[in-house]
Parts: sequence; C-alpha cells; structure tokens
Amino acid sequence: MKVFVVGNIGVDETFMINELPAKGASIHGIKTHQDLGGKGANQAIILSRCGIDTTLVAALGNDTQGQWCRETINREPLTLRPDYFCAARTDSSLIFTCADGDNAIITTTTAAQALSLDDIHQALSLSCEQDVVLQQGNFSAEKTEAIFRLARENKLTTVFNPSPFTIQFKAILPLVDILVVNQLEAQGLSGVSDIAHAAKSLLEAGVGQVIITLGADGALLLDAHQRQQIAAAPVEVVDTTGAGDTFLAVMLASALKRRLPVCRQDLVCAAMASAITIGRTGTLSAFPNQQELADILAAP
Repeated sequence: MKVFVVGNIGVDETFMINELPAKGASIHGIKTHQDLGGKGANQAIILSRCGIDTTLVAALGNDTQGQWCRETINREPLTLRPDYFCAARTDSSLIFTCADGDNAIITTTTAAQALSLDDIHQALSLSCEQDVVLQQGNFSAEKTEAIFRLARENKLTTVFNPSPFTIQFKAILPLVDILVVNQLEAQGLSGVSDIAHAAKSLLEAGVGQVIITLGADGALLLDAHQRQQIAAAPVEVVDTTGAGDTFLAVMLASALKRRLPVCRQDLVCAAMASAITIGRTGTLSAFPNQQELADILAAP
C-alpha cells in the first residue's frame, strides 16, 4: 500500500521571540536555524521513515532554495514528483517560536499553486486501488476538491489535514475518509464549539473518521463504531513546530501497517512520536529517526 502526499515543500526559517507581536509592533528576535519544511514534505518524510512506500507530489521553484530542497529530500526514503523545477519561487515559512514553546507560522504557497492537476494526475496514475492520497490545506478549495475527486475515481483512500484552514473546505468533507484537525479547525469546519459535538457534526457531514488533536490534552477519535480519547505523552516542551505533522504521519503509518481503520493504538503511537518532536528544536531536525519510529510502531 502506497501513500501519495499531494502538498507542499519549502524552507522553514525559525526565529525565537519573547512573545507574539501585537498589530503594528516591531520586536527583536533571533534567527535560530533554517530547515526543510512544508506540511506536505514533513508528513511525507515521517511516513517514509515509518517504512511506508511514500511519494511526495510537490513543486519546487527554479531557485537556489529549490535546489537545496531537492538535494535534502533526496536523502530521505521517498519519491519526489514531478522531477523538474517550476517557474516560481520556492515556498517558505517564517516560524516564530516563543519561550513557552508556542509558535506562529507564515507560509507562502506560490510554488504549491504552480503544481498543476496534470502533474498530480500523472503521479496518481501510478497508484493502485486502496492506496492513499493525503492532502493539507495549501491548495485552493477548488483544487483540493478536484484532487480528492480524482482519488475517489481511482478508489483511493482520502486523508485530509486542512491546515492552513479556510471555511471553503467544509464543502469537501463528503470526499474525506479520514479527517485530522486541531481544535480550532474542528470548530471552524463544524460551526460547533464543543469538541465532542464538533466531531459528531463532522461525521454527519460525510467524513468516515474524525481525529481531533487536543494539544496537551491528547487526541480524540470518532467514527461510526468507536469513540476513543488518549492522553498526550509526557514531554518537556521545547518547540511544537511539526508536532501535528508527526502525529498525523505516525498515526496513519500505524493504521496502514494494520490495514486501517484508525484505532486507539494508532493514536498512542502518534502521541509518543509527537512527544519526540516537541522535545527538540527545529522541523526536519526534530523529527524521530527511522529507528525511533520502528521502536514506537513495534510497541504492543
């Protein structure tokens, strides 16, 4: 079983600040590091490190950052498509990390938007029934919907992590088999403030399984047959960047190794892996390595 992560790849630049600035404020910060990033790339890298056959479908710009990204991704056990650079600047994210471990992120999507449906169609032509298509929120709602409709036509499992979030994604929910959202995204998509009721509303909208990450309170899983909630794994918070991507990828990898659907054990594995990322600084540099992930996935 293969996973096609259709999303973005770019460069993360992280700045340490004392607190998030108010509107109009100028503040001092320290640039701590530069790393490979993009939610699509993050999730694809972790999936591949879990031993899942992974293809990242993402565009790189024709600049020095694009070349650096390709060289970096080629060191990971995954396939990157398309195999050429697009006529755009490579996407980047500015990550502002506070002393308490919280963060705010500004992301560009110029290269991601340059990825054509023809490019995506060619990549998915290599898929088989019951393979997986995973998307984040880096495309327009119209493009995201078109990709999921193509996936459904090919009888592929659809996984959606609508971050960055837009309310237009609500119309896509009937095309989603597995929805992974944080609390704010769940409330935004459902229009319901109570998390348990929000999850139920998302199921009623047509989603097969709903997973809501709750930060320090763990995660909630709801589908037609089960309601599971797990606690977060204990960790001293250093940097929360990439924690959600780690959670999603390890949860999905665990489920795929068992041939789906997602269950409590998958959430537990995901929480353990996410704690590793939270306890380290950076994005790619903070992710669990292959041996750490193998140990987590082998746990009873």
